[in-house]
Amino acid sequence: MAPFPLSAVIITCDAAAVLADCLASLDFVDEIVVVDSGSRDETVAMARAAGARVVTQSWLGYGPQKQYAVTQATHDWVFCLDADERVSDPLRTQLLQELAAPRFHAYAMPRCNRFMGRWLRHGEGYPDLSVRLFHRDHGRWSSDPVHERVESAGPVGRLRGDLLHESAQSLEEYLAKQNRYTTLQARERLASGRRVGWGQLWLSPLLRFIKFYLLRRGFLDGIPGLVHVGIGCFNSFIKYAKVMAEQR
Repeated sequence: MAPFPLSAVIITCDAAAVLADCLASLDFVDEIVVVDSGSRDETVAMARAAGARVVTQSWLGYGPQKQYAVTQATHDWVFCLDADERVSDPLRTQLLQELAAPRFHAYAMPRCNRFMGRWLRHGEGYPDLSVRLFHRDHGRWSSDPVHERVESAGPVGRLRGDLLHESAQSLEEYLAKQNRYTTLQARERLASGRRVGWGQLWLSPLLRFIKFYLLRRGFLDGIPGLVHVGIGCFNSFIKYAKVMAEQR
């Protein structure tokens, strides 16, 4: 068990295909809270069978949904995971060591993504630092509908060991998810009143490719690395294209 009472919080919807590994990797926490937004598969039954407390909440958007889950935790230290993530043994060890005498109120950790059958170690896929462990008096999830993040009131520590992200999605499902994300991002930009020009439409994907495929050596991850960076570049292009379509 963690030296301080620790709650793990997970948001779910039809996550039965990936949830078991996530729950099994959290046997060191004091409670698991699963906030479900209407699963039609065995997600809720699986969570309850593993001893998790399940709360039902209609979908609020990624940031608000995760912040709602944080408010449902019993303890002030919270560890936030997605259903298709799991804690590696090195991360678990360091997390417990750090919580024995916390030096920060929030901690980021490297997130290792499995894509097209390969663990990505370069480019956009790694280290993909994410703040997931924090004291809720000193941090909260942003209200962003997509690409949400934890906003910390102070310095953020860094843990070693990977948070493993192993999605069961096919490439087709991954692309459909990215299409939804770019629509949400475009709507957010439109709501802010920021306009898009030709320069952003063309330069953003190009600069993204240079940064992640060349400078961050995404090419070392082979074909999966190329496809992963390529989709990211296309996302930049299509996000701005959707904004321009609405502007016109």
